[in-house]
Amino acid sequence: MREQYSVVMDESKNPLQSLPKPQRFQAMVFLSLMWTTVFCVAIGSYTYWGELVAGHLAVALGVALTGLTFHSARKSTQSDKTS
Repeated sequence: MREQYSVVMDESKNPLQSLPKPQRFQAMVFLSLMWTTVFCVAIGSYTYWGELVAGHLAVALGVALTGLTFHSARKSTQSDKTS
């Protein structure tokens, strides 16, 4: 479990590691704000929707956005290495 956590949260192990520190910080701040919003929507939707549809969609969107951010960072650093 600790390994999965560090792959996402540890800036020296996640795909953002090759970005410059300011960009890495900005990406991590964006992702933290996004996940805070996702969980607020998920918990808040519980009182309005019995099925938690909005919460499930928010979590799915959060996972997709995190994956796209990591993929974009990995792709941009790989293209920098080949140049």
